[in-house]
Amino acid sequence: MKIYQSVVLTVTILGLLFFIGCSESPSAQAPSAEATKTAQTAPAPTPAAAETPAEEYPEFYEVRIPDIYDPNTVFLPYIAAKKGFYEAEGIKPVFTGVIGASQLVAAVVSKDCDIGYLHVNRTINGVAAGAPIKAVVADTETSEDFPHMEYLVLDESPLKEPLDMVGKKVGIITLGGCNEYTPYGILTKRGIEDPRDSFEIIVIPAGNEEVILRSGEVDVVGFHGHPLGVFNNGGVRIFFDDYQVWGKDGGATPWYFHEDFIKEKPEAVRRFVAAHIKTGKWINENREEARKIQSEWADVPVEKVGIMKFTDDGIITKKSVQIWIDTLKSYGELTVDLLATDIYTNEFNPNSRDYRFVKAANGSARQ
Repeated sequence: MKIYQSVVLTVTILGLLFFIGCSESPSAQAPSAEATKTAQTAPAPTPAAAETPAEEYPEFYEVRIPDIYDPNTVFLPYIAAKKGFYEAEGIKPVFTGVIGASQLVAAVVSKDCDIGYLHVNRTINGVAAGAPIKAVVADTETSEDFPHMEYLVLDESPLKEPLDMVGKKVGIITLGGCNEYTPYGILTKRGIEDPRDSFEIIVIPAGNEEVILRSGEVDVVGFHGHPLGVFNNGGVRIFFDDYQVWGKDGGATPWYFHEDFIKEKPEAVRRFVAAHIKTGKWINENREEARKIQSEWADVPVEKVGIMKFTDDGIITKKSVQIWIDTLKSYGELTVDLLATDIYTNEFNPNSRDYRFVKAANGSARQ
């Protein structure tokens, strides 16, 4: 994969990434003013360092992390900061404020942030556009109990199984990626060879999914994760989810760094990955406490805070990336040839056979 460093090429890449972002609805590109205010002004909690014994590192590495655009979902970096996992690995997190989902890759390319995240289809599209980024650690993954995406209908809806969606209106917050291709995937599994014209897509403003579903403007609405607040209000049911399409491999949301950061600060990347893995495992084992931390940090009611399943080992699997390279290609969204290894590496993950560090006497690691 080529790494672009010149000013001209950087501007070109940013332009391409902005164009990719513009394929989404304006509301999906940026969070609400209230959500932005919540994430940017929430006070940094005091790390519970005693719960995660710190190693004696000679220095701390600063990592600039974007705040989550949806405060109603457990965000691993907030938990890592609160529970002392970053401190224990010698990482100083700096939260930079909310960045719209479609602009995260561009923010890392421009070095406004050191790291980005969200569904792997965005990472793939960024690399395809020339972005010098590389995913280094897995975050959430789909499971039967905690899918990456759920598509809901009203309780009284006549729609009973996915084929009933044919000819109906489906609301999603953005075109492409997991939002659009999960419904296509479920219909393909039901025997429809090319499902793209099987139903009408309605792009709706992020944050308005529940209102639009209950108003009857659409028949089905897609949500990321399990929207607890919606279910708490009653009158809805799950129609289908991404686990029914791709099993556990379709919902990967890895974290990626700029390749310059990786080259210049490999030890910082290694430490970040180590903290991330430990935090994900802790969240899986302490889900209710994690929801409470998210609630307090983002100042949202705990009953509205949803939570996904995090990987226990942080390893990015080839299959979780290849599924989306193939899917994006099949629908014409990806037009260049990419290998899964162009997108990710596990060389900073101590749980992987690709790990390239050995322990040093001072508690750090060397290559």
